[in-house]
Amino acid sequence: MKHSWVLTLIITALAAGLPGANAARVSPELEPSEPAPQFELGDYDIELASSETVTKPDPAFPDMSQYTRGGVEARLSARSSKQPNVSVERISGVSALGDFVDEGRAREWVIRQFSHPQAILVNGGKATLEDVFRQVDDDRYMERNKDGSYIIRLPLVVRPGATLEIRGETLRLSEERGAFIANDSWLFVIDSTIIGWREKANGPAVYQSKSSFRPFFVGWGGSETFVLGSEFANLGYNQSKSYGFSIAQYSKYDNKRLQRSAPHAWLIESTFRDIYYGFYCYEAEDVAIVNNVYRDNIVYGIDPHDYSSNLLIAGNDVYGTKEKHGIIISRQVNDSWILNNHSYENGLSGIVLDRQSRNNVVANNVVHDNHGDGIGLYESPDNLLWGNRLVNNLRNGIRVRNSTNVGVYHNIAALNGTFGVLGQIKDLAGTGRDFEEDFYHQAVSMTVVGGKLASNASGPLSTDNPQYIELYDVDMRFPRSDVGIHFDGVLGVYQTEIFDALLNDERAVRLQPTTVNAPQRTVAGD
Repeated sequence: MKHSWVLTLIITALAAGLPGANAARVSPELEPSEPAPQFELGDYDIELASSETVTKPDPAFPDMSQYTRGGVEARLSARSSKQPNVSVERISGVSALGDFVDEGRAREWVIRQFSHPQAILVNGGKATLEDVFRQVDDDRYMERNKDGSYIIRLPLVVRPGATLEIRGETLRLSEERGAFIANDSWLFVIDSTIIGWREKANGPAVYQSKSSFRPFFVGWGGSETFVLGSEFANLGYNQSKSYGFSIAQYSKYDNKRLQRSAPHAWLIESTFRDIYYGFYCYEAEDVAIVNNVYRDNIVYGIDPHDYSSNLLIAGNDVYGTKEKHGIIISRQVNDSWILNNHSYENGLSGIVLDRQSRNNVVANNVVHDNHGDGIGLYESPDNLLWGNRLVNNLRNGIRVRNSTNVGVYHNIAALNGTFGVLGQIKDLAGTGRDFEEDFYHQAVSMTVVGGKLASNASGPLSTDNPQYIELYDVDMRFPRSDVGIHFDGVLGVYQTEIFDALLNDERAVRLQPTTVNAPQRTVAGD
């Protein structure tokens, strides 16, 4: 890591005593149809208050005790032990394959299979990979290699009511023949390796380009997927639901007929590498991504998307993402937890909350040496950042863009390339965004309590004209500039009063407009 000796000194001096974290639940200040008021420097006034108006107790984290080997084994043992039924059939009419044969995509498999496309179907009962191999009984479709590993040359589907257990196995998915796995029921992958395989090269299907087919995994609506102590590698390309490792609800059109519940998954103590999206989900619920390694993936490491909720992303190492962010939740991913992750050396930011993702807690993560921000909140109000360490990121430690009612509590932001904390108002016109689906307001408001903002290149803290900003007990020592700390904008107007209140009076400071359009104060946790 760059500046390692400076970092050691700063973190040693500042890091002691960070409190725990909990979800803040705050009310939105604006309805989607309301315009955000805009303020000038002369509109603001400063208010001093006691610390009780902004401080919060340390609430409890979610119980993670179930996400263990014993928890996975208990769910597997509860599945029916009926005899497995496996067949090879044409793919037409199989719900789990519909997305891959509609709108011309079937051509991909016609070319690769040299005939009308077929798939291996686990139709019922509880099957192992050995059961599948024995019942397929055709080396053209599934073969056992001399080293005991298997290769499949057709899509493999777990149909509703069936269970597939892959335990202690290596399964290669043939790129040339268009193999992939679709779970439409129950899948357990325990102590195994699932790998995209390039038969001509007799080696892994290493990423070449976003348009080049690679095998993939998808878990559909109503499915339950459990991955424990396993590795997924060399998967995915830029086609819908083919990104690599995906957990996705069926389309509205298909689900009107199928009536499937949201898909669920537990991914525990596993490794995901060289995958187009290391993890992607769509309209998923109660997904746990716990204590995994996401390394050297292509576009994103972990990417929960579109209307997913109640997610737990905890204890993961996410690094080396080539193009974009290590961890991102985007488009109304709500009521979720991003805890105790280590996100570093990613192509853009370490952690991002995007496109109206609300009521999430980002706590106790270590985020460093990313090529964007440490943590970015983009058009995502009502979130809490607590006890994170943001160090030596190329841009800001924390960026809050077009997001209101954001709690920034007890974070360390040190040695970042611009600001420790930046509040930013930005017009997104001309970006090609669909503003009906991804509405936003050009407004910022936040509460910054505790923590250390040290030796950031552009300064500890800056914000465009906010609806409000509250400050209390914020340590801004070790400025990188020789002239010391200098605020600009509305913070600069009241710089003397701010430092007098924080350092001498030990009181909270609130800056807000005095106009009639100013929002009423909303305390995180009320």
